[in-house]
Amino acid sequence: MTVPPTTVRLDELAVPVIGAPMAGGASTPQLVAAVNRAGGLGFLAAGYRDAAGMAEQIAQVRALSGRPFGMNLFVPAAPGDRDAVAAYRERLRPEARRRGVTLPEEIGPDRDDWDAKLSVLLADPVPVVSYTFGLPTAAEAAAVRAAGSLQVGTVTTPAEARAAEAVGMDALCVQGPEAGGHRGTHRVADEPGGAPLLDLLPAVRAVTALPLIAAGGLGDGPAVAAALRAGAVAVQLGTALLRADESGAPAAHRSALTAMPETVVTRAFTGRPARGLRNDFIDRYGRYAPPAYPEVHHLTRPLRVAATSDADTTAMHLWAGTAHRLTRPGPAADIVARLWHSARG
Repeated sequence: MTVPPTTVRLDELAVPVIGAPMAGGASTPQLVAAVNRAGGLGFLAAGYRDAAGMAEQIAQVRALSGRPFGMNLFVPAAPGDRDAVAAYRERLRPEARRRGVTLPEEIGPDRDDWDAKLSVLLADPVPVVSYTFGLPTAAEAAAVRAAGSLQVGTVTTPAEARAAEAVGMDALCVQGPEAGGHRGTHRVADEPGGAPLLDLLPAVRAVTALPLIAAGGLGDGPAVAAALRAGAVAVQLGTALLRADESGAPAAHRSALTAMPETVVTRAFTGRPARGLRNDFIDRYGRYAPPAYPEVHHLTRPLRVAATSDADTTAMHLWAGTAHRLTRPGPAADIVARLWHSARG
């Protein structure tokens, strides 16, 4: 039986801060609940989880918080170039031998359990559903809308914004190049644009009247205030919350945020452009990584797991936005409150 979700308006949040959905473990139910307690809107990330795992996290958030929250889905991509992936595998074999791991020889189709996740969200809807790496079909969006969920499309260009509005999105997350982690380009092979967030926001506003969420490089109060003045109804914080007590980020990742000086956009780890702390793995392999996602993600996973287990920041995927050195530890609610107080001051 479908249960109508709690109504939420992005332009009426007590604190206009959204906790970014960070796939891979950083966005925990505890982090979502903490952002909610601060008056913002917390988000779960369904990426890399199956539908059952997604449903379990939804149940955990409901047990921790009675306030609205969101769930983010990765939109499946078309298969990548098998030959290019095979060539990258050969390039990585010496690295695998050094790490004592085996690279997968066959990587089958992977839709990130998309259909099953949609079925869960239609049967048991959440207040907000957002999409990254593309858009649902018009029919899928209509079904989610009928279930009562507000829908947010992640966009990196005005053209993507037009497409998101056409398919029926209720709001847009405008992701600038300063953002940590994956750029939300709608096509894997697209090279992400370099227009700064504060330029991208008015460019998107020029083609749509939908509410805009600003994302990318928002690490202090003045940056948050500038994004709101540029037309956003809320800001989305990811890197700023990685060192929060409730974050699921590994200890080595947390420490690296203030110890390592530079970020760079790379396809080295997943085949999609993503901003992370520059390290030896990126320098060694980034130029060879093909635009094939999720194939490259699966190919490099054994290497990334081994590096994380060893706390080896020279080879970990250390996603981080350009404001990474401004991150601070502590309860997530305090981090949100401090940023919002500074933005208002």
